[in-house]
Amino acid sequence: MLANPVAFTSFAVLFGGGGFLIGRYFLTERIANLESRIAKRDDEIVDLKVRQTAKKLELPMVPIARTMAVDEYDRPAPFRGGCLKGAGRTGHLVRRALAIVESQLRRA
Repeated sequence: MLANPVAFTSFAVLFGGGGFLIGRYFLTERIANLESRIAKRDDEIVDLKVRQTAKKLELPMVPIARTMAVDEYDRPAPFRGGCLKGAGRTGHLVRRALAIVESQLRRA
């Protein structure tokens, strides 16, 4: 090393650079695999966030007493709660739940 520093430096650069290039060659596939997994995970996160906001924006499917429904001709049709009558205990519970929801809507 002390006798010929130029030869030592050139061999060090040559072997160090060659080792780096060989390492990059063998690890390129692994790096690409990890990058694709990260991209896939990012896409899944975006999809889950979109679904979560879509659920928040979705209207409830429970009919509320004294509301109007629109038929296929864009005319308002009164809501008929006939399915609740004669349903026994279940109908009573549904009517009670609708009354609670209606009272809460009046407060808001």
